[in-house]
Amino acid sequence: MTNKLENLKKYSSIVADTGDIDSIKKFSPEDCTTNPSLIYKAVESKKYQTIVNKVIGFSSSRAFNSKIEKTDFIVDQLAISFGIELSKIVPGYISTEVNADLSFDSKATIEKAQHIINSYEESGVKKNRVLIKIAGTWEGIQAVKQLEAMGISCNCTLIFSLTQAVACAEAGAFLISPFVGRILDWFKLNTKVEFNKDNDPGVESVKKIFQYFKKYKLNTIVMAASFRSISQIIELAGCDKLTISPVLLDELMNLKGDVDLKLKPEDSTSIDIPRLNINESAFRWHLNENQMASFKLAEGIRLFNKDLSKLRNLIIKQL
Repeated sequence: MTNKLENLKKYSSIVADTGDIDSIKKFSPEDCTTNPSLIYKAVESKKYQTIVNKVIGFSSSRAFNSKIEKTDFIVDQLAISFGIELSKIVPGYISTEVNADLSFDSKATIEKAQHIINSYEESGVKKNRVLIKIAGTWEGIQAVKQLEAMGISCNCTLIFSLTQAVACAEAGAFLISPFVGRILDWFKLNTKVEFNKDNDPGVESVKKIFQYFKKYKLNTIVMAASFRSISQIIELAGCDKLTISPVLLDELMNLKGDVDLKLKPEDSTSIDIPRLNINESAFRWHLNENQMASFKLAEGIRLFNKDLSKLRNLIIKQL
C-alpha cells in the first residue's frame, strides 16, 4: 500500500515549505517556497555555511556606502543563493520573498522584485522558474499588478481573507498562498469553540477561496499554506497546490492509506458565492471589518520582519 504523500500527489501539486536543501531532496516536491523565517533557520543551523561564506566572499568584491547596505545585499543574495540551489532539485517554481518591511511600498517592492529576478537570471536561473513572494497588502497587490504586466510572476502571501484573494486574482497574480494554520490559531485563542476537521476555520477559508476562483474562472493558482496538522492537509486534497513543512511531509510519507479527493472544480459552479467588487476603499474596509484577517496580516508581516532582522544580525556578526 502506498503512503498518503504519494496518494495526495494524485490530486494536488506538492510544494516544500522550507529552505532546507536536504529535506527537499528527500520528499521530491514539484516546487519549493521560502520566506525570511525559513532562510534564517537554514543559516542559523550552520548546515549551509558554505553558501553563506560564498555570498560574503562575493560581496567583498563590491563597493558599499555602509555596513547596512552591504548587509542588505548579502541578505538578498542569500535568499537568491538558496533559491538557485533549490532550483537544481525541484523541477518547478522557486518562491523568493520581498523584504517584509517593504509591504506598504509598491515602488520599492517592484524595484526589489526586479533586482531578485535580475540576480537569478545572471546566475542562469530563468525568470519563468521564479515566483516573487509579496505580502497581500493593498500596496503589495498593486506592485503585483505591475510586475505581472512586466512578465514577472508573483506569489501573494499572507492571505487570510476572500477579499485579499480576489484582489490578488484581479491584479493578475500567478499564485496566492492562503494560510490555514494561522487562522485556526487565531480562532482558538479568541473563541471558546471546539474545532475539529469538520469545522476548521482555516480549512473553510481556503475552500471558499478555491470555490470562488473556480466558479468565476479566475486563473490564479490557489496554494494552501501554513498547516498545523495532517488532517488540515487531507481536508484540502484537490487544492491546486499545497505547501507543506518537512515535519508534516515526513508524517504523510510514513502514513499508509488512501486519500480522498475533497475539492473538485466542477462542484463550485452550483455554490452560492456572490461576485465581489474590489477597489481600494472596499479592500481596506473589508479587511478592517475582518478582525482575524487584519490582525494576522499585520502579525505575519511583523514576524517575517523580525526574522529578517535576526538574519541581518547573524550576517553582521560574520562580517
